[in-house]
This record gives sequence, structure tokens and C-alpha cells, in this order.
Amino acid sequence: MDASHRKTRRTFNEPGHAHHLTFSCYQRLPLLVRDRTRLWVIEAIRTVRTRHNVSLLAYVIMPEHVHLLVWPRQKGYRVERLLYDLKRPVSIKARRFLEDNDGGDLLSRLTVVRGRTRTFRFWQAGGGFDRNLVDRRSLRCVAEYIHGNPVRRGLVTSPQDWPWSSAAFWNGRTDVPLDMDSMDV
Repeated sequence: MDASHRKTRRTFNEPGHAHHLTFSCYQRLPLLVRDRTRLWVIEAIRTVRTRHNVSLLAYVIMPEHVHLLVWPRQKGYRVERLLYDLKRPVSIKARRFLEDNDGGDLLSRLTVVRGRTRTFRFWQAGGGFDRNLVDRRSLRCVAEYIHGNPVRRGLVTSPQDWPWSSAAFWNGRTDVPLDMDSMDV
């Protein structure tokens, strides 16, 4: 697909808005099935949370996509920059891992060639999905939607049983990969 046909996504970087972000693996491949890779995503979320001063309200890491619910605390934020800082480190680690561990077939599958340019693609091109939330009451509804993903997919019977989600935290568990910030932002 050439650049003129690439999906575009508008973002609205409005102070006082939360963002429901969704981004997918290249060609919706299940690249997030290993704990190692999921931990790379967790690490990137931690970094973005600190670097960009955002409240983390909910997340789920599915086999081929990620949902986040974040609330930027600063007026001058850019969703594009958040996504870049979330996705780039995971992509770099994945490529290095494949190069160092004879992942030639998958490495080839994730390499896009256009003319003389070769680009490694862990994530689907484009910005993914970004929905602004202006009504604070809708935060809990979106969090429930995010947490329900593994149940709807049949991976678990209860949202809090999926270890790669904030559902267990909101259900009172403390042995979770990431603590969440208050929904009362």
C-alpha cells in the first residue's frame, strides 16, 4: 500500500480529555503472545507514564493489539508522541531479539520493502485508534470494555483472570504488572 492510501487518524490533544488508545501488531499478527514481549510493552507503558506525565487508568495487552486508557496531566501533550514512545522501544527490542535468535522467517515477514528501503514493522502502520473522552463518567465504561476483551475472545472467563490487564488491580489484587492511577482525575 503506498503512502497515499495509508489510513490517517486525527488526534485531538485537548487538555482535560482522557484518551482511549488502541494499536495493533503488523497485519494483526499475534506478536504479543509471549510474556517477554508483553513485558516490553509494560516497560514502555511505565516509561511513557513518567516521561509524558500521564495517568494510567486501564490497559489490556491482547495477542495482537493493545488498549490503553490514559489521562494526560499536562496541557501541552501530543498523542502522536505518546504512541511513538510506546511503540518504538517494543519494535526495537523485537527486531534485536529476532536478529540475535535466528528469527529469520518472522524477521522477513515483518520487513516491508519499498523500492530500496527496508522497514521493520512490529506495529501496524498508522496511528491506530484514539478516542477522546470528555465525560469522566465514561471512563469506567471504557475501562470495562478494555477489560472485557480477553473474555469476549474466550481467553479467560473473568476479566481479572487475564494477567496482562488492569482488571485484577481494579478488583483489589496487588500482584499486578502495573498499578493504576485513580479514576477520579
